Amino acid sequence: MKTFLVVNPRSAGGETGRRWAEISGQVTRVIGDFGFGFTEGVMDAVRLTRDALADGYECITAVGGDGTVNEVVNGFFADGKAINPQAALGLIPRGTGGDFRRAFGWDLELDSALARLRSDKTEPFDVGLAEYVNHQGQPESRYFANIASFGVSAAIAHEVNVGSKALGGNLSFLWGTVKTLAKHKDVQVRLQVDGGEPEAMGITAIAAANGRYFGSGMCVAPKAVTHDGRFDLTLWRDYTLADFVIKSKGVYNGDHITWTKTRYTQCQTLRAESDEQVFLEMDGEVPGRLPCRITILPGAIRLKV
Repeated sequence: MKTFLVVNPRSAGGETGRRWAEISGQVTRVIGDFGFGFTEGVMDAVRLTRDALADGYECITAVGGDGTVNEVVNGFFADGKAINPQAALGLIPRGTGGDFRRAFGWDLELDSALARLRSDKTEPFDVGLAEYVNHQGQPESRYFANIASFGVSAAIAHEVNVGSKALGGNLSFLWGTVKTLAKHKDVQVRLQVDGGEPEAMGITAIAAANGRYFGSGMCVAPKAVTHDGRFDLTLWRDYTLADFVIKSKGVYNGDHITWTKTRYTQCQTLRAESDEQVFLEMDGEVPGRLPCRITILPGAIRLKV
């Protein structure tokens, strides 16, 4: 497939940019000629992806972390539809979090990523669409590849994103989790699933999951599949810092879905609103807050596997 690499040179602590000559040489050796572009700012990967698809590239590969994947996926769409539904998303993982790649058991080795790019194998890939209110109070929409969540998970992501990630992905999220949960209280939301009756409840966090992991390795949706046309919906209630400290193993291996404080189901659409300020995160980014409507787009693009 004619391949274009969307490169975040700041990923992996800037190592991607510093080692680009070496990385690009290895890519050329394995797949031959390819196009590429460096991102220079927020949402720049969207523009690079759209331009590459317009130029006839068939595989757009994110070289970076979960945020780069999110932007590349957004670039697959224009005017509310996929530019080329047969185009494939590829990944050379270079980020600090790596929750997207974890769902497929992919490691950080360049050779593994290049083997996927060299292969012709692809599979359908569901994409999430979230409609919400941005930080300026205006309605906005954004696609996501992995998970959209709100509640304490988004508050933690916000804490991590405004701080330094010098500790690395896992430790940064751990410290952000401790700081945020220490002062967190459940928020009241009104939830409507698949057009059913609205339900008012207090929640710690709700995740609409296409993939399985968020928060730098928490297995929030252990049964999620990225091509089944449904979100796995995880609802946490009355979780405290003690739950994440004492029972952290269950949060990271997925056992939490058997706990009484967890509700686990599936859905295709989800609406939520609140009288409180409740942040919304997608793929580790925090573009806005509730109210929101979250929808699955089954098999909207393809994924290089």
